[in-house]
Amino acid sequence: MGKKNRRGVVYSTNPDFEYNQGNDEDIETLEPHLQTLRVMIDRKQRRGKEVTLITGFVGQEEDLKDLGKFLKSKCGVGGSAKNGEIIIQGNQRDKVVTLLMDKGYTKTKKSGG
Repeated sequence: MGKKNRRGVVYSTNPDFEYNQGNDEDIETLEPHLQTLRVMIDRKQRRGKEVTLITGFVGQEEDLKDLGKFLKSKCGVGGSAKNGEIIIQGNQRDKVVTLLMDKGYTKTKKSGG
């Protein structure tokens, strides 16, 4: 393993230390009532267009995509789900918070202005 693969690790004095890159497949998806999700409106790097951004999802990428697909279909808009974030086109924050609460994500909160 070369040094280029060890991003974020500076030095360890532990002789038994083994560097683990952490794979997404090892992460178990938390139950909906244990997830802490933040729903916010974002315009950065989107040429002024508003999107609804859902962050804080802990789990496998497949479960994230399933939740994103559910939200996109209920809102009737497009979007994407990757890297632990769900992006829904347009200002859908209130509707997304209601949908997530109904689905069992009780720790969902609005974030931002």
